[in-house]
Amino acid sequence: MSREVSAKDRLAGVLDALIIGAGHAGLAASRLLTERGVDHVVLERGKVANSWREERWDSLRLLTPNWQTRLPGRAYQGNDPDGFMTVHELVELLEDYARSGHMPVYTQTTVRSLALKGDTYVAETNGGQWRARSVILATGACNTPAVPALADDLPADLHQFTALDYRSPAQMSPGGVLVVGASATGLQLADELLDAGHEVTLSAGEHVRIPRRYRDRDIFYWLERSGIHGERYDEVEDITRGRRLPSPQLVGREDLTILDLNYLQTRGARLVGRLMAVRDGRALCSGSLRNACALADLKLGRLLDRIDEVADLEGASPGERFAPTRVPDVPALGIDLAEAGIRNVLWATGFKPDYHWLNVPVLDRKGQLIHDGGMVASPGLYTLGLPLMRRRKSSFIFGIEDDARDITDHLVGYLDHQQGRLTHGIYRNPAAGARARQRA
Repeated sequence: MSREVSAKDRLAGVLDALIIGAGHAGLAASRLLTERGVDHVVLERGKVANSWREERWDSLRLLTPNWQTRLPGRAYQGNDPDGFMTVHELVELLEDYARSGHMPVYTQTTVRSLALKGDTYVAETNGGQWRARSVILATGACNTPAVPALADDLPADLHQFTALDYRSPAQMSPGGVLVVGASATGLQLADELLDAGHEVTLSAGEHVRIPRRYRDRDIFYWLERSGIHGERYDEVEDITRGRRLPSPQLVGREDLTILDLNYLQTRGARLVGRLMAVRDGRALCSGSLRNACALADLKLGRLLDRIDEVADLEGASPGERFAPTRVPDVPALGIDLAEAGIRNVLWATGFKPDYHWLNVPVLDRKGQLIHDGGMVASPGLYTLGLPLMRRRKSSFIFGIEDDARDITDHLVGYLDHQQGRLTHGIYRNPAAGARARQRA
């Protein structure tokens, strides 16, 4: 239930929990807290699913198949389980999830600051102040484009876009496009721009190459069956590196077995190495393209070897292996942008979270949240929806339920300990329970 902030609600006192963000992570947490009778509200700067609604390109589809689109208390019930949901369909799903679950979502409510005063968190918003004993940060990891500083050195007449700015090829000026980044976003947008008739140069650094389908199944089936997506953060050897890995080269299309650098080169894209600098109108590229591609090919082989162990036990049909990535014999180390006809640059270089409003000392020197599996370095403060937060699947919609249950269980225990109200190991707020029953 979306509703406007009222003075009466604000003056009601201290909430048990505050959730910031009404995307899939925040809504999943709200559903579970409601089940536990925890008095809480969800604050959203725009509308439900605002990032999906306002900050994604028009043609985007989920990377995961529909059958895998699930949230606490909600599984996919449509007639296209092997299809891929559009952004519009996902927004409708999340709106209905919030509405049917009678979730206490306050839309158009921007948190301007969050501070800890004593043992209470105080959120200052455009609609007034909220106070809570605990807080879940469900604002996601894709708030701000991670554009390198060298973007400022590009010629002024080039049109620059980020993945948050881009909606369709119609925005582009006539001429070539330099797409910087070879993860899912970079490859999908390069493919779309080729469809629209643009000449595309793709700058690729480290990337993760995987097929859409393998051994007659979607790759996400095998990642789930093999246990890869369920691996916990404390089982990963290098968690910092794991959390920074680029998203896999995938697209939500059933007709394309693999979207990779070979496919785009076959379509006419020019492949160059990682963009390192811009000088006098020339883009200077790394000479490590061949090594980056070889490493991605090696990791793909290892992944498929691991999947084969499970697929063989299931009696799946034999699987094909994929040709090594083709790299130009002499990769270009520099591009004269004007001579190459490049008039646009599209930054597909990833994202970073934005915590400028978080006035609690829980950020490292790089502005990253300090947390242990979602338990932030401040009592009663939690996060949800970040990459490899508790499991490899943490950032996916289907992966949020396990993480949200862990986090809300810990939050309930924290409230039990803080307030000394323990009933058979489950925290109960009688007033909140009554309100939850009324909403239901």
